[in-house]
Amino acid sequence: MPVTLQESLRGLLYAPYYAALALGAYRREGVVIDFVSATAPAEAPAALFAGTVDVAWGGPMRVMQMYESRTDCDLVCFGEVVTRDPFLLIGREPRPDFALADLYGKRVATVSEVPTPWLCLQEDLRRAGLDPEALPRIADRTMADNAAAFRRGELDVVQLFEPFAEELIAAGEGHLWYAAATRGPTAYTSFYTRRSVLAARRDELKKLVRGLYRTQKWLHTKPPEALADAVRSFFPSVPPTLLRAAVGRYQALGIWGRNPILARAGYDRLTAGLVSGHFVKSGAPFEQAVDNSLAEEVVREDPPPLEG
Repeated sequence: MPVTLQESLRGLLYAPYYAALALGAYRREGVVIDFVSATAPAEAPAALFAGTVDVAWGGPMRVMQMYESRTDCDLVCFGEVVTRDPFLLIGREPRPDFALADLYGKRVATVSEVPTPWLCLQEDLRRAGLDPEALPRIADRTMADNAAAFRRGELDVVQLFEPFAEELIAAGEGHLWYAAATRGPTAYTSFYTRRSVLAARRDELKKLVRGLYRTQKWLHTKPPEALADAVRSFFPSVPPTLLRAAVGRYQALGIWGRNPILARAGYDRLTAGLVSGHFVKSGAPFEQAVDNSLAEEVVREDPPPLEG
């Protein structure tokens, strides 16, 4: 019986998940995958509750959100990939001595497609002794729209993920001011499912995690170009040179974990941003929202890296 696996949105930050699909990592473990896409990021959890999807990948943010909005929530994260914040602040001119206070007085646009980038950034501002509410920002336009407005000179700073950021940098139109990954571990993307599904299909989902771990081992022994080339079919409109540069930046920033264990430190840092940003009241406890047992088992078994 296939495992129906859902992405929340198409993004280069998820490259290891795409590589596992492209390189046949799950098939090699004996798991058949039916790969689908959510209609919108916010709708991704609904398919799990409806039973039309077995596993999704996305932010632990969604899991915490569901625990506060559904009394029947039993979602659990079980296979992390993105362990640091992949979003970047791009400014109009070089600023090697950038400080977060430099954002004030600028025309700033933040991400609208998903809430986590701003929630994490506003927590950074608070920890720097700044007031997020005092930062005027455009918060209701897409990254593509903001990048276009930046090129027209209508914005001074834009919050983007790759390859939007790399495209501006490569063209000499923008400069990296701040990589959110530098704040340290922040739980950003994991497999998640219902606990009932995890119990009923544990053997299959362990094989899923095993294939993921072998892919993680593979990508950390290869140059960034190998990962970029592996996922190219998922990003047909991105020029190969740009795709390789974007993957290389993410590799250098260390956003992709070396194993699928979701660390408490990253979860706690994410929770802090969601709480201070009033997205959730307290956040689900780590033990409620995370089950590392499958990941810990496959790490102990130490399978070889994927070949390819």
